[in-house]
Amino acid sequence: MPVPQEVSLQSGTFALKKDFRISLSGEPDQRILQASTRFLRRLSNRTGLFLKQGYVTDTNFGKGGSLHIHVNRPGEVRLHEDESYTLDISRSGIRVEAETDLGAMHAMETILQLIESGESGYQLPGIEITDSPRFPWRGLMMDVARHFQPIEVIKRNIDGMAAVKMNVLHLHLTDDQGFRVESKSYPVLHQKGSDGQYFTQTELRTIVRYAADRGIRVVPEFDVPGHASSWLAAMPELGSVEGKKSYEIERNAGIFDPTLDPTNEKTYEVLAAVFKEMAEIFTDEYFHIGGDENEGRHWDANKRIQAFKNEKGFKDNHALQNYFNTRLLTHLESYGKRMVGWDEILQPGLPKSAVIQSWRGIDALVNSAQQGYQTFLSNGFYIDLMHTAVNHYKTDPLPDSVSLTDEQRKLILGGEATMWAELVIPHTVDSRIWPRTAAIAERLWSAQDVNDVEDMYRRLEIMSLQLEEHGLLHIASRDQILRKLAGGHDIAPLQTLNNITGPLQRYTRNPGGTMYQSYSPFTLWADAAVADSETARKFDSAVQAYLNDKNAKSGDYIKDQLLIWYENHEALSKIIRVSPMLKEIEGLSEQLMEVSELGMQAVYLFEKNETPDLNWLSEAEKVLKKARLQGGRTELMNVNTIEQIVRSLVKVETGN
Repeated sequence: MPVPQEVSLQSGTFALKKDFRISLSGEPDQRILQASTRFLRRLSNRTGLFLKQGYVTDTNFGKGGSLHIHVNRPGEVRLHEDESYTLDISRSGIRVEAETDLGAMHAMETILQLIESGESGYQLPGIEITDSPRFPWRGLMMDVARHFQPIEVIKRNIDGMAAVKMNVLHLHLTDDQGFRVESKSYPVLHQKGSDGQYFTQTELRTIVRYAADRGIRVVPEFDVPGHASSWLAAMPELGSVEGKKSYEIERNAGIFDPTLDPTNEKTYEVLAAVFKEMAEIFTDEYFHIGGDENEGRHWDANKRIQAFKNEKGFKDNHALQNYFNTRLLTHLESYGKRMVGWDEILQPGLPKSAVIQSWRGIDALVNSAQQGYQTFLSNGFYIDLMHTAVNHYKTDPLPDSVSLTDEQRKLILGGEATMWAELVIPHTVDSRIWPRTAAIAERLWSAQDVNDVEDMYRRLEIMSLQLEEHGLLHIASRDQILRKLAGGHDIAPLQTLNNITGPLQRYTRNPGGTMYQSYSPFTLWADAAVADSETARKFDSAVQAYLNDKNAKSGDYIKDQLLIWYENHEALSKIIRVSPMLKEIEGLSEQLMEVSELGMQAVYLFEKNETPDLNWLSEAEKVLKKARLQGGRTELMNVNTIEQIVRSLVKVETGN
């Protein structure tokens, strides 16, 4: 995962033994030695083999290894670099050929995913693979401003990205809630704008180097002119409210008014200095200036700014912001950078060198390409909205339906998963990124016709376990939260309920952005819920099969599962009584019991081909309605499926 472009299964297998050895040839970058050594560690940990080869060094150049890697030239960590590879596994050995070491590293990830176990040990299947990505920009945006994510969180997620062949880490470094980088040109920015939580410049360079060693580019984002509360908490003189002497870091989520003053020359002086020092740290060609969600209220209220607009002939705030963006672009280009912004920056007169990140929809993406701008998609890949993996998997940056010329299609670079951090902390952020982002990675790498949802989920479960190798907490954090909530009691009843509840989707968990503050607790019941429930998915599949043909095996599974849910409330109630933090899910647990009892009654009627009376149907409607109420900012994920069983009885009654 992602599915390669061309796969041909061959006869035989390659047995993995402790004498497994890597050899190299060609002209690779030195980072292939580190990557190959990491491969050996992961292979050893995956198989338990005490490999004789401990490290891959310059002495391993030459043929003869169990795995031989040939690389034609060092790869550059840049957009449009060659990431292709071929992989040939036979009984006699494994051979990787790649134009660059970036492609060779992708090949090693593929090999690790191909490991199989058997009675005689571990092995690799005979296979020939020719592979390359569909899109060159395959990214993950991590917001470290709303809730700071320290360097160890970033590193483990970089490793997860590399495992699924993603190649862009977009760091959202400033917002209303925090300015998260050390600035030596204006230290007051991180001193007053970060609550003491920020990356030192040494840490930033470490992140860039760590990512580059894994073939991943790092694109920084400094969001301006809106989302600027943290800038102005440090330097209020840059704000757009005349005479305002102080601003505060924002503690809630949402869109706020504090905005940089585009008519103040000191604004450009500060931004130029900060961007210059950051341009030296972040070596990638692309530099993100945000540019989103500026509603311009402080501009509208400032008579001097309005006079400036009239003087320049700007008809609205969009034109004024385009003036601001164009000035920033000039600075960035002088530092050798290309400016990236959210799709609001696309205004008449914006230079074609700018790159547009579309968050508002495919129309904005297509419009950007039609006007000649490079662009990539995030709409549909907002993983913080807590949609299921299939929602993201069905999102395509370049669907057949778009009307673009061949040249315009080349301007669509790919896409980015976006992890906004209003409701996550370092302990929980992994569970919001993984494993769903692996499905997005596949959409951005694999051929367009790779779209079998059931097979995607089958492989996603395997990939989720393999991602744990990198220290990711997406699985472990759930039970850790449940153990805390249970206060030392058996968490099995909590797990049963947790496995069938999902978080409230979109931004309904935090209405108005004010239910939670940035310092609120974020290890509660909702923080242990995940978007994709394997239990709910399997139950849904069983019900569909059962309603189609009354399959006995499916029927037994459904009844067993409903009984487990029905009986769970009694056991969970005992824990809730002694754990105040769990009071918020008492109703949810009762709802699961009641809707499960309804499901068992409906299955019985369905099996007997009996028609329910109107009173039963009326009560069923009440139970289903109640079961849809949220509890602990989560909701039951099996209600619609149980309703389908009930509805099938109505069809029996009416003869339709």
